[in-house]
Amino acid sequence: MDRRNFIKNSLAGGLLVSSLDTFAMQPKDVIVIDAMGEIREVYSDSLKAEMIDSGLNAITVTLCDPKSFENEAYELAIAGINDYDRIIRENPEFYFKATVTSDIEKAFKSKRIAIYYLFQNSTQFGRDLSNVDKFYKLGVRSSQITYNWQNWAGAGCYEENGSGLTRFGHELVAKMNEVGMLIDLSHAGMETMTDTIQASREPIIVSHTCCKDLYNHKRNTTDFNMRATAEKGGLIGITQMRPFMTKTIDNAVHHYYEHIEHAINVCGEDHVCIGSDRDHRRLVMTQKYLDELKKEEGENFDPTMWPLYFEELNGPTRMQTIWDDLSSRGMKESTLEKIMGTNLIRLYSMIYG
Repeated sequence: MDRRNFIKNSLAGGLLVSSLDTFAMQPKDVIVIDAMGEIREVYSDSLKAEMIDSGLNAITVTLCDPKSFENEAYELAIAGINDYDRIIRENPEFYFKATVTSDIEKAFKSKRIAIYYLFQNSTQFGRDLSNVDKFYKLGVRSSQITYNWQNWAGAGCYEENGSGLTRFGHELVAKMNEVGMLIDLSHAGMETMTDTIQASREPIIVSHTCCKDLYNHKRNTTDFNMRATAEKGGLIGITQMRPFMTKTIDNAVHHYYEHIEHAINVCGEDHVCIGSDRDHRRLVMTQKYLDELKKEEGENFDPTMWPLYFEELNGPTRMQTIWDDLSSRGMKESTLEKIMGTNLIRLYSMIYG
């Protein structure tokens, strides 16, 4: 496979370089970033090594359960930071904590994975904006405005009559812009999403979603909001959660590629990325695994939705599969390079420095 060499020219002090030299390379010589995915403590060393060997350079992870409020949300957020700090500290040959864009280059050169921290809700801030500063100092670089339900800042996608961005939500957006914390609008209601895109001085990301105009799921994003995100310089991350795209289980991965292609058609190739929201293990739908999911998902657990994954993308080499399949569907290498990594590098450079 011919791919472009990003060692010399993808990153320069955390910034993109415009000129690119093309010659035959192995897959691992392309910068690969997952805008939102999973790193679990139970991963074996062999699985971690396989993730790195498959080409993954950086990933943003969720720190704690987003289905919490008030003091519990704050305590879980602190615990989540401590948990991931410990996991990284215990696995220095595989991971390190990332806070600036140049950490992606560091990961590439050291053959490790740079891990950025995300909250999937804003409830950990409570109504105290100084908590944004506090969590930023602890290494958190991104936060969603909402999860599925109404909170102090706005309405999640499961609310039937939720608000748009609230007065506090406007204050929170301004504070996150001020400190350099990336605003993530995954799980937001469409009105809250529209309001936040307009309110933010900086580009935003919807790190893990799909296209509502292709499949009308509550977690998906309208063409209107995808286009607005792109016009503001932001990114739409297409997730690999099968139920957001189809009820078909077998031989259905083409639906995923159609959502990526649709997002590119709506937003342009500079404003789409990959946000898997998926485990790296090779999963089997055993009762033990279902019990694990039920414990994690709580009220979100719906056994009729499982498996959440496409079998073709089940495992640590899924980014390689995506590259190959999109290439076979006619996508140019220059576009693949953007959605696999360089679009995120550009956005992170603008927000994280």
